[in-house]
Amino acid sequence: MLRSVVAGTGAYLPARVVSNHDLSRELETSHEWIMQRTGIAERHIAADGELTSDLALNAAKAALDDAGMDGSDIDLIVLATATPDNTFPATATRVQHQLGAGGAAFDVQAVCSGFVYALSVADNMLRLGQARTALVIGAEVFSRILDWEDRGTCVLFGDGAGAVVLRAIESEGTSGDRGVLATNLYSDGAHYKLLYVDDGPGSGGTAGHLRMEGREVFRHAIVRMVEAVEASLRDSGIDVSEIDWLVPHQANIRIIDGVGKKLHLAPERVVVTVKEQANTSAATIPLALAEATRDGRIKKGDVVALTAMGGGFTWAGSIVRW
Repeated sequence: MLRSVVAGTGAYLPARVVSNHDLSRELETSHEWIMQRTGIAERHIAADGELTSDLALNAAKAALDDAGMDGSDIDLIVLATATPDNTFPATATRVQHQLGAGGAAFDVQAVCSGFVYALSVADNMLRLGQARTALVIGAEVFSRILDWEDRGTCVLFGDGAGAVVLRAIESEGTSGDRGVLATNLYSDGAHYKLLYVDDGPGSGGTAGHLRMEGREVFRHAIVRMVEAVEASLRDSGIDVSEIDWLVPHQANIRIIDGVGKKLHLAPERVVVTVKEQANTSAATIPLALAEATRDGRIKKGDVVALTAMGGGFTWAGSIVRW
């Protein structure tokens, strides 16, 4: 059978860094208050005129370089974003053109779960033989949908992009294979208004602002993210004790710690980037993957668990052998 094996990872963060101290000069907040509740110290903010596609392109180029490939090797791009350049066409098509890639290119919208959703879509297409080499990207400019007077939300988010290159490789079809072993996707629209944007092109015609009931989101997040990992472990035939690295969505350090504890994983086996990057929605997991592969933590053969929850609610999990 075919497996989707990770051939390279890449990341891009905008140059501008906004610290908690910077925000405290504009809002009734403090570095200590934000750190205590979220674990976030700073976030990157896209420059004027810097688009989601620009961030995605830079991350994609880094992933291709890591894989020893160029754009012409790619025949599928799946880009997860809730902040596209335009209502249409898909932001992925702009990245495709700039890379000189072929095949299909389209966006996936599942907010913070978007990267795992996109990974699942690309994995299924590769295993079916509909493509051979894919770019899976998470890219966001959440700074443009924030209400910068709402301290309960604006301190939480940042901008960034991460990407992975997947190649279809012949495998034995066992849990010992390298590649994506299992992915599980979920959603529940009953919680739509707990984390959403208050406008859109089909409503009032503007981009709107992010709105969130933080306590309710927190209450659901740990349970759902653990559930998604456990389902993917069952489907892949991997035991939780075999997980080398947990790479969760980077929303809040308390959620990250809670997921790790529920899975009985030591803190040193959990990849954490939220302090320096904040919540970059669909970009958090690929950004964390890129960091952990660059610094040598994630190595060939390691079992990596991915999990996320976002607006919708959506939630998702995946088990990947590197």
